Amino acid sequence: MDNILRIAERNQKRAWEIVDDIDIISIWQSIGAEINLVGSLKTGLLMTHRDIDFHIYSAPLDIGDSFRAITKLATNPSVKRIEYANLIDTDEKCIEWHAWYLDKENELWQIDMIHILKGSFYDGYFERVAERIIEVLTPEMRQTILRLKYETPDTDKIMGIEYYKAVINDGVSSYKELTEWKKRNTGAYIIDWIP
Repeated sequence: MDNILRIAERNQKRAWEIVDDIDIISIWQSIGAEINLVGSLKTGLLMTHRDIDFHIYSAPLDIGDSFRAITKLATNPSVKRIEYANLIDTDEKCIEWHAWYLDKENELWQIDMIHILKGSFYDGYFERVAERIIEVLTPEMRQTILRLKYETPDTDKIMGIEYYKAVINDGVSSYKELTEWKKRNTGAYIIDWIP
């Protein structure tokens, strides 16, 4: 377990170095947006899946402003690729940005930036989820989640929220139990879970 905790600590540290290097918070604030960290970096549950998640809010949600922020981000030579999806006309009311950053150790990190219409349904939702996970998480749960993430093969796609619900809500403690739990708990409803 010590090795797993060391990996998690190293990846948390590296993620924060990337956040600082790309100056992501200042970039989004420069267009008048509010930017909040969500996901595994926020909850301290970042393990082997190297991703950093931000939710960003603006009113109005302007595509031009969003592109201006991403243009600034793209000037960093470590940012190697960026993808865009316009979901403004959906229930999500957002623009999705996904950037890939190559770190000093030649490892690729995914940075998800979801630019959301302020005041829409998901405004602040995932921030509340992260805060509740932090509030209820025991040291034992944290170790179990990190171990399960570590044991998950790269070929298996499991969302962070699935690990959290399985462990926190349903007491899953082994990878075998997790795979069985996942078979019984499929569907988008899991997104609506808050501990």
